[in-house]
Amino acid sequence: MTAEPTDATAPLPAEGLLLDVEDTSAGADLKAKVREAWQDFARALAIAFPQLAPGTVLDITLDPTASGTGDAVYEVRVTAGESGALTAAAVGNALLPEGYRLDRAAIGALVALGWSPPGVLDASRDFFGLRLPASDSGRLAVIVSRTLRDVYGAPHPAFLTYAASDADGTAVPVPALGAARPLAVDEPGDLSDEAATDRALARFGEDLVRLPLADQVAAVVATLLKTTPDALSVDPDGDIGIRAGSAMVFVRVRDNPPLIDVFSPVLTEVEPTERLYVKLSELTNRMPIGRLYCTNDTVWASVPVFGRDFQPTHLMLAVQVMTGLADELDDRLHGEFGGKRFFGEGDKPAIRRGDAENTGMYL
Repeated sequence: MTAEPTDATAPLPAEGLLLDVEDTSAGADLKAKVREAWQDFARALAIAFPQLAPGTVLDITLDPTASGTGDAVYEVRVTAGESGALTAAAVGNALLPEGYRLDRAAIGALVALGWSPPGVLDASRDFFGLRLPASDSGRLAVIVSRTLRDVYGAPHPAFLTYAASDADGTAVPVPALGAARPLAVDEPGDLSDEAATDRALARFGEDLVRLPLADQVAAVVATLLKTTPDALSVDPDGDIGIRAGSAMVFVRVRDNPPLIDVFSPVLTEVEPTERLYVKLSELTNRMPIGRLYCTNDTVWASVPVFGRDFQPTHLMLAVQVMTGLADELDDRLHGEFGGKRFFGEGDKPAIRRGDAENTGMYL
């Protein structure tokens, strides 16, 4: 999909169509939302690149805390030149620890996207390099987006952070880059509904950080649902319940290690069969984040969120993904494998039996 060219918008080139992924599986709605988020991110980049003042450096990084990549830092840097050229650099294997380096297929994908191997472009050193005029900002936006998503493995733009600085290293503002998280923001840009929620969370400021993790989670979920923490539905186990159509999503806080579980009993009283396990494995492989599994007679969906260095946007993404996923999959899986949905039409509400045993396997 290409952006409509305007005075303030750089159009995405034909390569932008490569951001689309056709999928008619049970996770199609979820994948559509993720695809749209990446397209919004690419459009935002196409707008931001021509606005970078000469000497400005924009770093876009896959957050290792959210992605579980440890010491590996996958990053793309874009520098605005004096002549209007945009020079981009993408992390190569010399900068990655063993076990997180790019394989031949990933390196081939970078070259196919237009990156020159490390050392080919002047001053690129250990980075893959690319230089384009500002008039090609739309093409560069697609290349950067696909590099972060397809090569570095970012599941969603919300797992990205970005920051810009001038030639002296002083932080400078840039337009909002979709769902990506700015590390330093001086001026708010145009806000979408999701960004407005982010802004509402930002009003908590340092007060939110000082709260215990459980209170932080309650504040985030309440803000997402446009209510107050006191009005949330909390069961005797301390789990926050969120109804999503015929499904129920729970948010549970664990202390050791600090972790937030966003999970849903998609189906209960279902017969575990080899065909069911194969189906769940297939669907899990198609999901951008999270997993599906069956234990005893219950099919679960789960997305874990790190509690250490807690980031509200990560929890927001997990809740949004899970509410859409659970409501979609319980109907589809019920039609194929039977069982009971939590709020299925004509079904009695599922009984949450043995949570202490059943939920342990989704970690």
